[in-house]
Amino acid sequence: MPAIDRTIAPLALSLFAQYPVLTITGPRQSGKTTLVRHLFKDKPYVNFEKPDVREFFESDPNGFLDSYADGAVFDEIQRVPQLTSYLQVKVDESGRNGLFVLTGSAQFEMLAQVTQSLVGRTALLRLLPFSIDELGPLCPGNLDTLLRTGFYPRVHDQKLDPSQFYSDYLQTYVERDLRQLTEVRNLSAFQRFIRLCAGRVGQLLNMESLGADTGVSSVTVRHWLSVLEASYVVALLPPWHENIGKRLIKSPKLYFYDIGLVSYLCGIEVDSHVANHPLRGNLFENLVVMEAFKRRYNQGKQAGLSFFRDAKGLEVDLLFPDGPRFIPVEIKSGQSIHSSFLDNLARLKTLLPERCAPGILVYGGAESQERSQGRILPYALFARSLP
Repeated sequence: MPAIDRTIAPLALSLFAQYPVLTITGPRQSGKTTLVRHLFKDKPYVNFEKPDVREFFESDPNGFLDSYADGAVFDEIQRVPQLTSYLQVKVDESGRNGLFVLTGSAQFEMLAQVTQSLVGRTALLRLLPFSIDELGPLCPGNLDTLLRTGFYPRVHDQKLDPSQFYSDYLQTYVERDLRQLTEVRNLSAFQRFIRLCAGRVGQLLNMESLGADTGVSSVTVRHWLSVLEASYVVALLPPWHENIGKRLIKSPKLYFYDIGLVSYLCGIEVDSHVANHPLRGNLFENLVVMEAFKRRYNQGKQAGLSFFRDAKGLEVDLLFPDGPRFIPVEIKSGQSIHSSFLDNLARLKTLLPERCAPGILVYGGAESQERSQGRILPYALFARSLP
């Protein structure tokens, strides 16, 4: 299969020319290594997962970096926490842009190293699994198939069975990334916790309830959630929180970075399981919300996304930033359009007229419509309609 062009590639090349260091983070197997080896073929490639490479750097960091005086691609840099401190000295001495490309999968650890040591010296990008637009003609035309397969490159590149891929992915995560990030003494409880999170996708986060169902304290839940966030497994969507004289919901909503993993964790193995699943609407919402995340990250921006919900029951699934305003987005998985789907967009527009741009209803069908209350778009066209 021909290589799939990544939307973020032109921005990565542009930023590399403007900074001494380019840092790309994101979930494991989201395509970071493939991307940087394709874009920066002229740079030596170094993988810090290899023990002998780590040993060379740790025993003689200056000598190691001197052997890459003209720069290199350094992969999995979370394995060598001291690297960025030494890089800071090297790039300052060089005074050149376009030297080093860094990649890694552990968000908290790696970003802390990068922001502390390379502030002002590195551009930072996040690469998530494929978007619908990136898949293009390879994107399954059947929505239930897409919800089951997800967007990880290897599933599509190598036409892997999604259930097997996500089983292996989860096992690798537990055996490698998890142990690098934290000590989890009860792995079975942690795996149960991940599955319970999948069952709550698209819902308000209730740590007490999640802890009770898992059999652990809310303190442990908070810690484990931070670990899942750190390794790009889950994302928390915050509520919109400006003071409008009303009591707003304060809890975030829980999503996964890839819908295929959620489907696997929910026991979905074939398309018919999706069609009849009680969480199908939540799965679809997760897919659409992640398309918005990818849109922002592929532009090199912070997510800046939120949702709206107040104590009187007014809820809008997603608020997408648009300068000083936001685009309210309602998400419905059905293939038919009902006028009532637009009601909450109209109510929010009345409540916040100066903040609301024209709204969007994203649904599981295939036709686009323009209505006075907002645009109606199929999920496949949603992301490209965003600024």
